[in-house]
Amino acid sequence: MSELSVIGIDLGGTAIKLGCFLQDGTCTESTSIPTPQPSTPIAVIDAIALAVIKLNQTNHCQAIGLGTPGPTDANGRIAQVAINLAGWQDVPLADWLESKTALPTVLANDANCAGLGEAWLGAGKRFKNLILLTLGTGVGGAIILDGKLFTGHLGAAGELGLITLYPDGYPCNSGNQGSLEQYTSIAAIRRATGKQPVELGKLAQAGDREALEFWQSYGKLLGIGLASLIYVLTPEAIIIGGGISASAEFFLPATLAEIEKRVLPSSRVDLELLVAQLGNKAGMVGAAKLAWQMLAAKSG
Repeated sequence: MSELSVIGIDLGGTAIKLGCFLQDGTCTESTSIPTPQPSTPIAVIDAIALAVIKLNQTNHCQAIGLGTPGPTDANGRIAQVAINLAGWQDVPLADWLESKTALPTVLANDANCAGLGEAWLGAGKRFKNLILLTLGTGVGGAIILDGKLFTGHLGAAGELGLITLYPDGYPCNSGNQGSLEQYTSIAAIRRATGKQPVELGKLAQAGDREALEFWQSYGKLLGIGLASLIYVLTPEAIIIGGGISASAEFFLPATLAEIEKRVLPSSRVDLELLVAQLGNKAGMVGAAKLAWQMLAAKSG
């Protein structure tokens, strides 16, 4: 008989990635299906349920973990809002999937899943306490404390990109002003330079002085934001993911220098600043880890 496994699912606006994972993190099978358009809750849940049933014909999956693009409730049952998906408001996603697949299901925000994935099988696997910052369209985050995802008493903790960098800075969708996201996201880079991060990365690679100077100043801003998070959480590692991390070699040295300048040595003992390793698989991997942790909690 084949080993027991769980299914990790990463629900995105254009694709849904699913994988079967053993307890040691081995992926025995994975697949990707297009997200139904329009991506209404019923259409998405039906598509996921079909894919799960198909995967389970050849695997012995015991549970489902699912990363969703938006906040969930504290118990990992309800997708409160799903960004880029049509008509999602307080969707009882776990209940519906359980009724269609007969598998216990748990949900988490996709950035939180990415953090859990990196902590389990990626850049963070040597550490028990870390934070992940995803630099992309927005700036997302995840906090891992003692090997477990920390989401606070209502499930909304870990919005690391929304901390204040400049009190009177650019307005943020969150209602904050001058948030870290407003200075380190793709839109922020475009606003500052008129160029895309990929373009700036290529220019820096070719030795362009202006691009190199931009990445230096970007790294400094990131370091200023991270200093606040380090004082609060004293992580062993900070993992930088998202599309902008492709240019990490040009900005991380400045980030580290800024952290060393601003953070007391006692708050950053042996702190490591690392680039994420799992790419766009991180969410699916972390969702599987979430499922394994749910099963362990139930049996324990």
